[in-house]
Amino acid sequence: AQEQGTSPFPKHQETIKMDPSDQKFFTVIDYVIFAVLLAASMGIGLYYALSGGRQRTTQEFLMADRSMGCLPVSLSLIASFQSAVAIIGVPAEIYTHGTQYWFIGCAYILGLFIPAHIFIPVFYRLRVSSAYQYLELRFSKAVRICGTFTFIFQMVIYMGVCVYTPAFALNAVTGFELWGTVLATGLVCTLYTTLGGLKAVIWTDVFQTVVMFAGQLAVIVVGVQKTGGVADVWRKVWEGNRISGLDLNPDPTERHTFWTLGVGGVFLMLSLYGVNQAQVQRYLSSRTEKEAVRSCYMVFPSLQLALALSCVMGLVMYQEDMFIVCFPQMVIYFVMDMLHGLPGLPGLFIACLFSAALSTISSAFNSLATVTMEDLIKPQYPAMTEARATLLSKVLAMSYGLLCLAMAYLTHLMGDSVLQVALKIFGMVGGPILGLFCLGMFFPWANSIGALVGLCAGLVVAFWLGIGSILNRSTRPLPLECGTNATIAIQTAFNNTTLSQPSGLKRFYSLSYMWYSGFNCTTVILIGLIISFLTGPTKEEDVMPGTLYPLLGKLFCFLPEHLKKKLCCVTPLGQTVSERIDLIAKNLATFIYDVFAVE
Repeated sequence: AQEQGTSPFPKHQETIKMDPSDQKFFTVIDYVIFAVLLAASMGIGLYYALSGGRQRTTQEFLMADRSMGCLPVSLSLIASFQSAVAIIGVPAEIYTHGTQYWFIGCAYILGLFIPAHIFIPVFYRLRVSSAYQYLELRFSKAVRICGTFTFIFQMVIYMGVCVYTPAFALNAVTGFELWGTVLATGLVCTLYTTLGGLKAVIWTDVFQTVVMFAGQLAVIVVGVQKTGGVADVWRKVWEGNRISGLDLNPDPTERHTFWTLGVGGVFLMLSLYGVNQAQVQRYLSSRTEKEAVRSCYMVFPSLQLALALSCVMGLVMYQEDMFIVCFPQMVIYFVMDMLHGLPGLPGLFIACLFSAALSTISSAFNSLATVTMEDLIKPQYPAMTEARATLLSKVLAMSYGLLCLAMAYLTHLMGDSVLQVALKIFGMVGGPILGLFCLGMFFPWANSIGALVGLCAGLVVAFWLGIGSILNRSTRPLPLECGTNATIAIQTAFNNTTLSQPSGLKRFYSLSYMWYSGFNCTTVILIGLIISFLTGPTKEEDVMPGTLYPLLGKLFCFLPEHLKKKLCCVTPLGQTVSERIDLIAKNLATFIYDVFAVE
């Protein structure tokens, strides 16, 4: 916005309508609705704790007996993805920068089609419980353990953010006691996840998804009615340059363009819906592979609806005569002001916000308990009885719940900048994990050493890039306060933004965060392949059946069979490094010659 000579905030407002003295608080009915949400979630957990097999086996507790239908699985997949951070963040993004972010919906197409036809069939046919079991089948136990610890690190950090963010926003605008909210959210999640297992998590996700959509829709309908109707909303957002066109700028340092959102977003989606344990576990809980694939397809329209509701809410916020500058609480301020005087609706939206938080956190608890049990404990104690394994799984789920509360407290101590760091870490770690799985599935000659070195290299580059981008930001962080002083601080921050293009390492650090997953995934694959060839690539016949997907064969299906074999050639084990390099060069030269020699 600064480059276009416009402010990122509405020009027609010069004062802040809402300040701390104007805070709106819950009525009795709002408290009742919010309490009903927590009670219903607990009730579902108790129901599945006392019905069926009563969660007496790890198969039932961790995998829901592999008996779930596609509808509840698909709604659970949406709820796991649609966190409270997204419900607060997307409207604020649209309000501040316009509708360019909406183009991320284009990434949903390949981001769901590829998992449905590549990752789900591979995982489901191997009958694994943890996605990281695949890494041992394809590579080695060491790769599996490294992948598991990377995932645990990723999710533990994100859990604290997911609990703290809605609690912090709610405390700032409703008067809720901050740590009372954090404890209520964390404890309710921990209890129903521990008592009811994956079945409880999935069915509470279904309930919470309905609440999420209802809360967002209520805000939009009331907001449009109070602000003059659809035509008036459209006129103001058009005059305020909030309707973004198709930006085809190929510069990867541009924060949001069609390419960063539509292409970079595909890798982000794959890291979430392709290889993330929280989502993979839901696929594997389906009755059949066909049901799992169908649930992935059913996610697409629902995700588009969720994205549309969040974006439209941001436009309605912009149209309202309210210059809000307290970014973490922006959406909550708007909702409390807009819905004030309509008993129950503020409570419905806050229930919507916490539904998103509960669904994301419970998914994290259950998936963390699963990978810890299946990848770290069971291999060490193969003779453990089923009853003891189930009890230990429940203890693990509860332990991760308490750890979540501790992470929320650390997030509180470290401040807002750490919230941004934690969200970047979540994106940075997903890319290397995606690269590790792609290396195993698509490249038959990749070996265990290449996988380990590739993962380590990907993580090092990811943290180098992420931390460097934070330390080299050209603008100051936006303040948390709401009020006139905050307005002056923000305007000063935007006025002091440097317009010159960065160069050298600073340009590298300026890479759009939407490219993080793709860049880090590619790093893992390239480094992994190079190390694999140098240390002795795996022979294709030595790879365990079912762990490969013939991607290269499908991409080069137009080539003759002998050329495809040369393209996918592997060198014999036991050669020196120089001999392998010579053979790789010779095979590559032969392949290029044969391609151009084919009539």
